[in-house]
Amino acid sequence: MKRNLLIIVASAAGLLGCAAAPPVVSIIDPAGTPAQPTEAAAVDPAEAEQPASVVGYSGHGAASVPEELMAKYAAPALPEVVSRRIQSMMDLAAPSAGLITPDGKTLFFNWNVTGVRQVWRLTKPMGFPTQMTGGEDVTSVVAVVPDGKQIVISRDRKGEENPGLYLQSVDGGALKKIQHKPNVRTFLEWVSKNSKFIYYRSNDIKENAYAIYRYDLQSNKKELLYDADGLWHITGVQNDRRLMLQKAIGNLYSEYYHLDLTTKELTPIFGQGEMEEYRATYGANKDEILVLTNKFGEFRRLYSYKNREFTPITDEIKHDVSWFDIDQANKRILYTVNEGGYIKLFALNAKNHKAVKLPKLPNADHVYGGKTSVNGRFSTVAIDDGKRPLSSYVIDWQRKKITPWHEPSTPEVDTTQFVRAVLEHYPAKDGTDIPVWVRQSEKCKTSLCPVIVHFHGGPEGQTRPGFSWRSQMMVDAGFICVSPNVRGSNGYGKTWLHADNGPKRADILTDIEDAAKWAKKRFAKSGVAPKLGIFGGSYGGYSVLVGMTIFAGSYDVGVQIVGISNLVTFLENTAPYRRILRATEYGDPVKDRQALMELSPTTHMDKLKAPILNIQGATDPRVPVGEAIQIHQGLVERGVDSSLIIFPDEGHGARKRPNRVLMYGHSLRFFEKHLLGK
Repeated sequence: MKRNLLIIVASAAGLLGCAAAPPVVSIIDPAGTPAQPTEAAAVDPAEAEQPASVVGYSGHGAASVPEELMAKYAAPALPEVVSRRIQSMMDLAAPSAGLITPDGKTLFFNWNVTGVRQVWRLTKPMGFPTQMTGGEDVTSVVAVVPDGKQIVISRDRKGEENPGLYLQSVDGGALKKIQHKPNVRTFLEWVSKNSKFIYYRSNDIKENAYAIYRYDLQSNKKELLYDADGLWHITGVQNDRRLMLQKAIGNLYSEYYHLDLTTKELTPIFGQGEMEEYRATYGANKDEILVLTNKFGEFRRLYSYKNREFTPITDEIKHDVSWFDIDQANKRILYTVNEGGYIKLFALNAKNHKAVKLPKLPNADHVYGGKTSVNGRFSTVAIDDGKRPLSSYVIDWQRKKITPWHEPSTPEVDTTQFVRAVLEHYPAKDGTDIPVWVRQSEKCKTSLCPVIVHFHGGPEGQTRPGFSWRSQMMVDAGFICVSPNVRGSNGYGKTWLHADNGPKRADILTDIEDAAKWAKKRFAKSGVAPKLGIFGGSYGGYSVLVGMTIFAGSYDVGVQIVGISNLVTFLENTAPYRRILRATEYGDPVKDRQALMELSPTTHMDKLKAPILNIQGATDPRVPVGEAIQIHQGLVERGVDSSLIIFPDEGHGARKRPNRVLMYGHSLRFFEKHLLGK
């Protein structure tokens, strides 16, 4: 039976952006599991005395929203000229870096050129690709079985982030299900080098815990390996006899263990009770573990852990090592360094940790590491040259050669004319310099143009330079796009990253207001300040709502997508396992309730007077749809110009092409209406 959303409003007194989004070149666990709807919690009488609005709803996912409400807030059709403008930019599609077979003859990759991400196959560099999967559901290739006979597929439905695992022949054909259950998340963890087993994790036993399974590719039977409470992941497998398990204890913090598959004995390695950031896997040498951590310094560095000692194997620099991977043949370690937002690729010999010379790479803003074939000979890389969407290259280590395998689609658009991001800084209230990427046309350098300030999500995300059709769309419309990396952003060291944790968030939220103050001065012409818009998705959506409420008057219009409107209701209604992780970032919804309420935009709705557009997916398991509904209805009751769009078949942002056109189109039109008077 469908459960209705409960809204209580009683007054007592974020995807589109102006910067390039880092591509996904490896499988990343998208956060969030839909919880079962529950009854709305009773309001504590003590809360009624707080000088704040009390806002509540129950549950998340499409079942928490009445059908008539979703129909009421369906996205209106766009004028054809606007739709065509958006679609021409969306046609600038970039395939993923992909996965190469051990013989180097076939590349499998993901591409959304059909309107939804599907799996494609290339049998020679720069050849014509063959589509392997189809339909309306987001589908990705996540592994090539080492024997070269099958690929492993991940498929989600309607943005619910409850994916399942499948097998498919490398020649194509029907998918063979390993596991895909309603309201259950199943993720690939590892494929045996001998092609015997697939390891995966799933919350099919407890919704707030991951159990570890092994699937036999010959018998097609699964075996439960470990099912203790906790958010468990496999980060390494040794001879199908021992696993390295990661237990997430916070959004960034982890503990590591060995699991002996014969005795089922779990042995601690490091991280227990530390609340430190670790990413680890088995190394090439006996009893060696490779560890990426910032425990011993301001920036993340790669270490060799042996005999309970950490020995650094990358140089001490004032930049983060942002990613690493060791091939299953134990030949090389690839890693990237985040140099102020630019991603650079490096390699080490896996045995002696000495630097390995890379083939000459194309000049680029970013070079992202992909995956290496099981025999260690071929590695995929994704390259963003700032002029086009990502291109995929394959390094042949034996021949010391790099070869382009596919190019992005750029129909009817000369992307060489796109503006490049320029790094500037603005002063925060306490004098801290905040990095901000600026994109503006030549016309706007001399004429007064409105400014859109884009805040990234995360909150541990990072805005980077590089190619961005979304930014160019805004520039073409007559806006200046600026994207700050406020405190709490990734890529600037440990102190910067943790500057917004828990109650410290109150001290640095002023970075949002200070961005507006700077933009009004920086882009003024003849003493006239520009109009300002504020945009963001997810935590960036929360930033939009903060800018429009707590710092009301700083911005003239806001557009937020899947943003948090109340930190308490968000934590109470997000997926159970996500609540565990996010509490380390935001605070405990019980112990820190008063502070969280004070930092919630719903508490400050009375201040908001400027127009705002809210966009939300009904199936979103991360930020419940109730977050958008409660802020919208509260503002409407106060007579504020607030608009709401709900996509019934989308989750944390729109994935399907028609919905993405509507999302971007309405965002652009809203800004044009209120900043350009169109």
